[in-house]
Amino acid sequence: MVKIDLNADLGEGGEADAQLMTLVSSVNIACGFHAGDAQTMLASVRNAVKNAVAIGAHPSFPDRENFGRTAMDLPPETVYAQVLYQIGALAAIVGAENGEMRHVKPHGMLYNQAAKDPILAEAIARAVKDCNPQLILVGLAGSELIRAGKRLGLTTRQEVFADRGYQPDGSLVPRTQPGALITDDALALAQTLEMVRSGRVTAIDGTCAPVKAETVCLHGDGEHALQFARSLRAAFAQQGIRVSA
Repeated sequence: MVKIDLNADLGEGGEADAQLMTLVSSVNIACGFHAGDAQTMLASVRNAVKNAVAIGAHPSFPDRENFGRTAMDLPPETVYAQVLYQIGALAAIVGAENGEMRHVKPHGMLYNQAAKDPILAEAIARAVKDCNPQLILVGLAGSELIRAGKRLGLTTRQEVFADRGYQPDGSLVPRTQPGALITDDALALAQTLEMVRSGRVTAIDGTCAPVKAETVCLHGDGEHALQFARSLRAAFAQQGIRVSA
């Protein structure tokens, strides 16, 4: 049987967070730099523990004004410190709630820049390892972040996106360009099944790019997130694909 992790970015102000936790196997909780605060982190962790889903930190560039989507050129040691700080904050809350932190997935532009910048990727991976070498590092399939994690001996998990357009090289279409977001649920569903079952994705130019799908991201702040999550789970069940962290 094919197995896939289904993850959602939560604690970002989405109204469907509590319901989404009943449909996914992993959650990435915002740590305050792009969204969320101590109270939302605590509430998210409590919900995650209650629903027995895998808990992860979702660190970002310091950019609340633009939801972590502003490109930044920061020194590697600054990024290392910021990521370590955010993981540590969530880890304290998880520990207080008798939970277990399982993974780290960077957010937004930090994630996208680390996918292509080996120096930035190394700083993030080092922060994850120094916080807890047992943590799984989640990154874009085939990216520099995955390579950095493997170099440092971390367990990695390669991620694909249900609702994002892909470029021929397997990278995501930037949000500033046409085709970045897939708003048609049927198309997003078809793309997800293609990536999970066939290990490839159809890029915006019609060519196919190889991808290794170990976890699928479902954006929790999307307009139809809950409806799409239910459709995705139903399609997985019909195809014999087991959802598990």
